[in-house]
Amino acid sequence: MSRQQTNLVTIGSVQLGAGNAIALQSMTNTDTRDVQATLEQVRQLASAGCDLVRISVPDLESVTAFGKIVKESPCPLIADVHFDYRLAIGALKQGASKVRINPGNIGDWDKVEAIIAAAKERQAAIRIGVNGGSLPRHILAKYEKPTAQALVEAGLEYLDRFLAADFNQMVFSFKSSDVLTTIQAYRLAASKLDWPLHIGVTEAGTTWRGTIHSCVGIGTLLAEGIGDTIRVSLTADPVQEAKVGLEILRSLSLRPTGISVTSCPTCARTPENLIALAEQFEQMVAGMAGQARVAIMGCAVNGPGEAREADLGLALGPGKALLFVKGQIVESVPIDHALERLYEEVSRFVTTKDGLA
Repeated sequence: MSRQQTNLVTIGSVQLGAGNAIALQSMTNTDTRDVQATLEQVRQLASAGCDLVRISVPDLESVTAFGKIVKESPCPLIADVHFDYRLAIGALKQGASKVRINPGNIGDWDKVEAIIAAAKERQAAIRIGVNGGSLPRHILAKYEKPTAQALVEAGLEYLDRFLAADFNQMVFSFKSSDVLTTIQAYRLAASKLDWPLHIGVTEAGTTWRGTIHSCVGIGTLLAEGIGDTIRVSLTADPVQEAKVGLEILRSLSLRPTGISVTSCPTCARTPENLIALAEQFEQMVAGMAGQARVAIMGCAVNGPGEAREADLGLALGPGKALLFVKGQIVESVPIDHALERLYEEVSRFVTTKDGLA
């Protein structure tokens, strides 16, 4: 897949743009002032695959807490700041690797200049994060509604000023809760900007609805080579955001696949409860180190073929399953023991050089 080439921006130990891997990020939803709860969620997100974690900094007490969290965080942290530029400066002094500011509410240019000076001094990055729900008033008056053009213009107004201030560690985002507007905005931005793009659908919704909207919006853009870091936005546990984002990247071969489980949708030919078996096996291999393609198939139509093409697989039959390893049947297993045997073979596969038992 050909990706848009963007300038290099460094966020702590993570590098965006310039051909680097697409970074996965999420955002905590704990009270930032509760240091231990927030730090625990940061650790959970890092364990779930996040390269970066963003934390809201809504007040001075949160600035102090942010500094304590930074000291123990397993990954670079981003401070999310709205309205008060002094909070951004405070977070930078406390060790933020990047701050996110919103052109629609951060204030006059002299306040932004103060943030730039603080970021420059600490070699931190700044994301210019434009949202459809909080556009600058003059932009909204011009376009009357948050169109793709309005979103991009709001961000581009900052570009020349940042460069004039001799600052080039910028990341841009142009988010809307409308999927098509989001896609259009990022396409337009990609044609005008050489800086890394943080992509996502803002306020995407609950886990079910938001996952679908995010997969369509983020997946479309990534497939077109647009995007340097992603955040799935869900009304849910942030760890679910990380899981969805990781799977989006894996589906486009933009991240190592881990243990990827393929299973069929079931029909009247399926002799066993394939839905329960597939879900149970996904839980069994969640977090397992290594990479393997596993197929759990329900009948004789595609089952043997899919199982044979995967690294390992099961093709179900009445009361039993054929176990495949590297395209060859190794045994016929009673259905009650099929997942256990498959797990044993997957474990062996990922710990041996060539995957052979």
